[in-house]
Amino acid sequence: MPLLEVVQTRHLSASIRLTDTTATQVDQYAAFIHASADDVVEQALAYVFSKDRDFQEFLKSPEAQRITPTLRVRRAAANDAAEPPAKKPASAVQSSAQPSPVVAGLKA
Repeated sequence: MPLLEVVQTRHLSASIRLTDTTATQVDQYAAFIHASADDVVEQALAYVFSKDRDFQEFLKSPEAQRITPTLRVRRAAANDAAEPPAKKPASAVQSSAQPSPVVAGLKA
């Protein structure tokens, strides 16, 4: 039986703004855990979302289904899938539009 569970995940590109301090710490944490800045942001948000009980209750409400999207998502062009993604600064979340393996789970 394998020790790791690998899940195929579809990624999209989104632009976010971070303070200089937070962007630096994302890069530092990524170096600390030998991962990408994208992985740090993804896993940190997944961790917060899963641990916030009030947020989990909110997700069950009708209001959660009627939110106005504010995240600036970039739609991938057809030829973007063939090219590897360019390295972006920590202030931009960038990943490919194609599925890629992600190791499931996060240490509590």
